[in-house]
Amino acid sequence: MNHDAEWLETDGRGGYAMGRADGIRTRRYHALLTVARTPPSDRFTLVNGFDAWIETSEGRFALSTQRYRGGTAAPDGVSRLVDFSSEPWPTWRFRLPNGVEVVQELVVRHGAPLVAMAWRLSEPLEAQLVVRPFLSVRDPHATTHANGDFHWDAVVGPERVDWRPYAGLPAVTAIHSGTFTPEPLWYYGFEYDEERARGLDYNEDLASPGTIRFTLGEAPAVLAFCSDTSGSDTIPTSDPTALWREVTEREHERRTAFPTALHRAADAYVVQRGNGRTIIAGYPWFADWGRDTFIALRGLCLAVDRRGDARAILLEWASHVSEGMLPNRFAEHGEAAEYNSVDAALWYVIAVEAFLRAYEAEGGVVAADEASLSAAVGAIVAGYSRGTRFGIRVDDDGLLAAGVPGVQLTWMDAKVGDWVVTPRIGKPVEIQALWINALHVAARWDASAQVAADKAAASFEARFWNDAAACLFDVVDADGVAGAVDASVRPNQLLAVGGLPWAALTGEKARRVVDVAQSQLWTPAGLRSLAPDEPAYVGLYKGDMRERDGAYHQGTVWPWLAGAFVDAWVRVRGGGVTAKREATDLFLTPMLLHYQQSAPGHVGEIADGDAPHTPRGCPFQAWSVGEALWIQEVVLRAEPEPGRPKVAATPISGARRVRKAG
Repeated sequence: MNHDAEWLETDGRGGYAMGRADGIRTRRYHALLTVARTPPSDRFTLVNGFDAWIETSEGRFALSTQRYRGGTAAPDGVSRLVDFSSEPWPTWRFRLPNGVEVVQELVVRHGAPLVAMAWRLSEPLEAQLVVRPFLSVRDPHATTHANGDFHWDAVVGPERVDWRPYAGLPAVTAIHSGTFTPEPLWYYGFEYDEERARGLDYNEDLASPGTIRFTLGEAPAVLAFCSDTSGSDTIPTSDPTALWREVTEREHERRTAFPTALHRAADAYVVQRGNGRTIIAGYPWFADWGRDTFIALRGLCLAVDRRGDARAILLEWASHVSEGMLPNRFAEHGEAAEYNSVDAALWYVIAVEAFLRAYEAEGGVVAADEASLSAAVGAIVAGYSRGTRFGIRVDDDGLLAAGVPGVQLTWMDAKVGDWVVTPRIGKPVEIQALWINALHVAARWDASAQVAADKAAASFEARFWNDAAACLFDVVDADGVAGAVDASVRPNQLLAVGGLPWAALTGEKARRVVDVAQSQLWTPAGLRSLAPDEPAYVGLYKGDMRERDGAYHQGTVWPWLAGAFVDAWVRVRGGGVTAKREATDLFLTPMLLHYQQSAPGHVGEIADGDAPHTPRGCPFQAWSVGEALWIQEVVLRAEPEPGRPKVAATPISGARRVRKAG
């Protein structure tokens, strides 16, 4: 059994439940109920987990396992786990010594801060189930410890218990088909291996207000946790059996409408923001980030015919243009948005272009929407052209310069204290490709933008071609020094060939760029961020924050870059069906399968540059899933040659199972 496999359930509002196949919590983020008070931000983890056991005439048998300080694992529930499936929602099977199996299911209701669980027996048995929940009511990024401020008082009603552990913070409600017995206890010293590996606080105490006892019979034992956060769907009923039936019927219908698990994964990231929509960059530790949103949008929304969501997202962000820039992120707890990205606004323009093209066959978008989008694009191009924050400006050669010491502006944005790991001050290669494309898009409404695009394109090849390495420089006028170059072999150059509507480099040189990327950067997990023979290459992403951020863009693999690579690979081979078929077999299918061992149905953020390319970082990442869908549904989709079947990427199976013999 792959104990490390992680599952994710989301509520469409920024809240989630998350855990491992074996049920052992190894992250501070592993929890049953994390909610967003002002979706998708202001998140709180309310219910972290539970202990559960079965009582029969033959004894007491645990169905859960926790890890405590010193590495102690208790109780021994994992020893009875014989099967786990993430489809259609997380389901576990435990086998008792007499052969009877206990089936445990967990599902989050879309549109509401509610997680429901149920337990049932495979055959009749006189048995009691006891569940002891663990509560924290804390910031998901923090840990909590025993304290005197926790309020144990419970409002107990028929099949319902309400707690408000801290004044002013969300309440917790349990709806259950059992009997609640107050027994307040602090459980001390939970230990989280993943947090220790990240150099962070890895011990926590959790509050357990009591136990809920169920009689297992023909009907399942039902336990649901929910909260009083605003703006959510009304909880449909306080009858636990009816609640379980309503949630599972609704969720089964909703989930089976998606053709593959990858399509359904996309739904996890498109969430509510106020009255509009946005994209969560990744679970569990990202909110909605500008750059990530616009890179992911064409895959998560447009490639899967969710144009309404794309429209809502683009119009929502259009109002946030400031001096030509868009925020890199919105803060979790209401702080000011951060305008510290040179490419977020440019990726927004790319997303607008993809949105407009999606409607071309129908005569275009409505006039009011086009007016809003064109105004945003115009403001971005005008702001960059006249110069804006952080030295972003158009230089005499028509290319876009950017950067000041101490600030990280490109997607390679790791920073530890005052150390910017990859500052890339000057003219980064992918920024030029994005700028040229942004000008082409702006030319829809402003002819002068086409003149600027042509000027920038004329300068690009002459300034960036590195004949010695048969590829493109990563940065020219590096560190703001005219004529200085950074010749590091990185994947950024691929955006000059593929991944964007207009290629900045074509012909034989484009083919050579792709060949270098395939030979030096491609792995089964995606593309390395730096070639292995470069002096700064770091092959393993591990250690404390400084070590990890030092490796983040210095060799670590990023699957989102596969979009530009696969598109470029197909383009330089003529774009035919044969090339698309080969690209599917060589790149997309192996990459998707690689991440199924760690995050079934999803694609993670990063992986080690060195084999076996162990997945690392955020296990559920929006732009990784989005670019995989864009490759599958757009780049590699084509009409078949006569007599041959249509090309399509092999979909990830709807079921992901980890099994133990016995």
